[in-house]
Amino acid sequence: MTDGNVERRLAAVLLADVVGYSRLMGENETATLRELQEHQFAVVNPTIGQYHGRIAKLMGDGVLVEFQSVVAAVECAIAIQRGMLLRNFEVPESRQIRFRIGINIGDLLIDGDDIYGDGINVASRLQEMAVPNGVCISSTVLQLSSDTRF
Repeated sequence: MTDGNVERRLAAVLLADVVGYSRLMGENETATLRELQEHQFAVVNPTIGQYHGRIAKLMGDGVLVEFQSVVAAVECAIAIQRGMLLRNFEVPESRQIRFRIGINIGDLLIDGDDIYGDGINVASRLQEMAVPNGVCISSTVLQLSSDTRF
C-alpha cells in the first residue's frame, strides 16, 4: 500500500481464469494469446460492463472484477460462461478457451487501482474448485442472492 489513501468497502469479487492455459500456450502461444484477446473483447469485457463491474486486475490468463452487487456478479459470470459456450461451439475441444469462475463477497481494501483482502483470497480458492465452464460461489453469495433466480 503506497499512498496511505486506502479505502475499505464491501464488494462482490469475481475471479476467472483459463482452464489449461499453460498447455494451450505451450502448444501455440500466438494463437492462444490472439484467441484469448478476441474472447476478452467480444464476450468478457462487454459483459462485465453490462453488469457494471470494474476490472481491478488482468493477470495473463485471468481477470479480477469488483461488483457493487452480488447478484450482478453472479449474473455476469453466467453470461460470460454462456457466451463462451457459444464462441467455442465449433472449436476443437483441445483448442477451446474455457473459464473457471469463483465469486465471493467480502470487505476489500482499495489502494488506487488495486484491491486486496480476504474476499479475494476466498474467490481464488472458489475459482480453483470450479469445473471448466462453471461458476463456484461462496455460501454467503448464495444466501445474498437467494431471492434471485438464475
